[in-house]
Amino acid sequence: MDTTALLDDAFTRVNGEVHAALDGIRNTYLTERIDPGANTVAWLVWHLTRVQDDHVADAAGSEQVWHAQGFEERFGLPLDADDTGFGHSPEDVAAVRVDSPEPLIAYHDAVHQRTREYLGTLSSQSLGRIVDDAWDPPVSLGVRLVSVIGDTMQHVGQAAFLRGVLERRG
Repeated sequence: MDTTALLDDAFTRVNGEVHAALDGIRNTYLTERIDPGANTVAWLVWHLTRVQDDHVADAAGSEQVWHAQGFEERFGLPLDADDTGFGHSPEDVAAVRVDSPEPLIAYHDAVHQRTREYLGTLSSQSLGRIVDDAWDPPVSLGVRLVSVIGDTMQHVGQAAFLRGVLERRG
């Protein structure tokens, strides 16, 4: 199997898990917290999608889907335009509000499509390109993409777990 095909498969699995975590969810569960400092399902999915969007756009040298396709305006969040959720306080988490899962699904699907398009332009050899030399050792494109997959899969798992807790509590 080609390395970029393997990455495409992993990102497609993340997309499927996002759908599984959000499909049919009660709207009130999107922003409900299990304690005052906890993340919400909406924040987790928004954050994992923002990180994927930010990192893939940076690697591709393209504009983020968040801006290019108008999701920033559609969400209308009281956050900095380039905010991805890193370092958010409980108050920042609470600011990520949606009335239904549809905006989260639409944004994630658009980012997933852009990610797949970008992966289609890559070869296995291109994955060695250094995309961030602020680290020691410098970060290659392949390492960055695997890091994004790991982070997004962890957060979507948290969202699915949180949904399950909320559903059991009723």
